[in-house]
Amino acid sequence: MIHLFFELIRAILGLFSFILIVYVVISWLYAFDIVDRRNQFIRSTWEFCARITDPVLRPLRRLIPPIAGVDLSVLVLLLLINFLSNPTHDDVLGWLEGVLLGTRGLLA
Repeated sequence: MIHLFFELIRAILGLFSFILIVYVVISWLYAFDIVDRRNQFIRSTWEFCARITDPVLRPLRRLIPPIAGVDLSVLVLLLLINFLSNPTHDDVLGWLEGVLLGTRGLLA
């Protein structure tokens, strides 16, 4: 049951990462005037992504100022998600799952 819970958390974090990437790509398309802002599909997708990601990004944006007009908070959040749930390396969620299942010690 614990393993299923941690797999669900990893899936949610993966979906959130995907939404962050879509949000960034659409914002770049807007910034470089590749996509028309009046396109209803693109605008609704961007608004959906913004509503999902902005509550998490807002505190990071207060801590990390834009550098040369580039918002680095999304990059920091993606790195944090990768640190938490990267299945190919020793991730934080894998360690916590091992501690809760008793297969890994607190310090090792």
